[in-house]
Amino acid sequence: MRALLFIVPLALTIYAFIDCLNTSEEDTKHLPKIAWVFIILLFWIVGPVVWLVAGKARRNAATGTGTGPSSWQRGRRQQWVAPDDNPDFLKSLKDDKDARKAEAEAESRKAEKAEDEAEEELKRRNGGSGPDDKTPPTS
Repeated sequence: MRALLFIVPLALTIYAFIDCLNTSEEDTKHLPKIAWVFIILLFWIVGPVVWLVAGKARRNAATGTGTGPSSWQRGRRQQWVAPDDNPDFLKSLKDDKDARKAEAEAESRKAEKAEDEAEEELKRRNGGSGPDDKTPPTS
């Protein structure tokens, strides 16, 4: 029973301290956030109770704004989209696919050009008439 007299205020202080640190500066009432931290830590039992009662702007659950996640957390959740539903991700996949396709086409054109040059060189060596032949064709 004696341990409860120490553990309950300690747990209340830890909870109020963490709650104060996680509360944005705009949501603190009456005093700056740093002042609330000092009040919570210096006035061990009274400080956390005062913080919970008067220090934080609590939202009314009846209005639908509740005490759920902060606006930053809600915004982060709405921004994250699964990769298969994310249009930016799908666009990047399409861009990557198009880039690989263009690269493959460039490689195939380069290979075809090399083959054409090799055929022309082979014709010239075998006595065929190529564009660089100096001898006129015989009839």
